[in-house]
Amino acid sequence: MRKVYSKIESISGNVITVTADGIKYKDLAVVESRHGTSLAEVIRLKNDKVSLQVFNGGRGVSTGDEVRFLGKPMEVSFSENLLGRIFDGSGRPRDGGPELTDNLIEIGGPSVNPAKRIIPRNMVRTGIPMIDLFNTLVESQKLPIFSVSGEPYNDLLARIALQAEVDIIILGGMGLKYDDYLFFKDTLEKGGALSRTVFFVHTAADPVVESLLVPDICLAVAESFAIQGKRVLALLTDMTNFADAMKEIAITMEQVPSNRGYPGDLYSQLASRYEKAVDFEGAGSITILGVTTMPGDDVTHPVPDNTGYITEGQFYLRNGRIEPFGSLSRLKQMVNGKTREDHRAIMDGMIKLYANYKDALEKKSMGFRMSAWDTKL
Repeated sequence: MRKVYSKIESISGNVITVTADGIKYKDLAVVESRHGTSLAEVIRLKNDKVSLQVFNGGRGVSTGDEVRFLGKPMEVSFSENLLGRIFDGSGRPRDGGPELTDNLIEIGGPSVNPAKRIIPRNMVRTGIPMIDLFNTLVESQKLPIFSVSGEPYNDLLARIALQAEVDIIILGGMGLKYDDYLFFKDTLEKGGALSRTVFFVHTAADPVVESLLVPDICLAVAESFAIQGKRVLALLTDMTNFADAMKEIAITMEQVPSNRGYPGDLYSQLASRYEKAVDFEGAGSITILGVTTMPGDDVTHPVPDNTGYITEGQFYLRNGRIEPFGSLSRLKQMVNGKTREDHRAIMDGMIKLYANYKDALEKKSMGFRMSAWDTKL
């Protein structure tokens, strides 16, 4: 049953508070103000006090405006019609196409029952030698790409989207610059990959709450495609922006901060998204690659630090390339014996040559005499 309230108790930035009963966490509401209509989401319940994050911001909202609860959480349409489309963080069309309202599915549901998971067994070919050869990506794996601002991590994701041997690409952008959004759009269109891609984008100019919705919408759609037997690759950028959005809302809600001001449930919030990676018995799979920028190239920053405890390895993107040392895929040994007979031999041999090359550089910098082999390296 829909409930309508015409008195807002308090307004703090983008967060409004009303007195209501029978409301559930994450329920949606519609706020009618003089600036128009906006969706809002319940983010805190305290007795009969209900706090909501207004998607379009609190500007123009007054205490006498109407709040109408919809009695349901955020939902997104799911069908084959999603392919080739671009949506914002709320699931509204951003490409000028028609709005999809059929076959709505709930977002932010629980992770897959462990009993329904199977042991990872297939390689995901990305066409990136530093991934395919050295640190193979495996179906149902969850891996972050650790990087810093200024590195071409979005270029890397776009290249993977073009080349990956999967059925569906789900691309989620959080806090993207508008230029980055256009880069993804143009690259996928020109490369012919947009037809198998669903793009959910939140730009830096969009309401902050939509940044929190992007991973949930992406992974809800990915799960539905996987149940239909599709091999899905979810590409998320940038999970640090997602965590910063959580931090901003937590500060607004006057929550007790944890490490560096982030909320105390940062680990569980990240884990609940990454744990959606799964390989279904008799169906498809979800593989997750998520960019995580490290402020100041600090791997002990709370976001990369917590991420490292959740995922099955990591890629380090430095100086425009994936570092062979430091990067790790903990599941690669489960598949690289099935690709080519000489896969492991080539991998070990190349790593050995690279290590010798680094040693030769160090010898040269310290003034040691270089052998012919050192010079050749």
